[in-house]
Amino acid sequence: MGTARVLESTMWRTSSYTREGNCVQIAELGVQVISIQDSKHPDGPRLALDRTELVKLVGRIKAGALDL
Repeated sequence: MGTARVLESTMWRTSSYTREGNCVQIAELGVQVISIQDSKHPDGPRLALDRTELVKLVGRIKAGALDL
């Protein structure tokens, strides 16, 4: 099964903190792989990270280390 088909049939989760649809959505693609997409552009690009990379990314975001 191709990657596009896997992503189309994936169950995306949205944070309960979401307000006005401005958030990211996440989905588990496997035991260690998490995919992230923009809720406003579900057909747009997606990011796939293993769980360790995701924890590091969230830590950098919380610490203000990225220009977001």
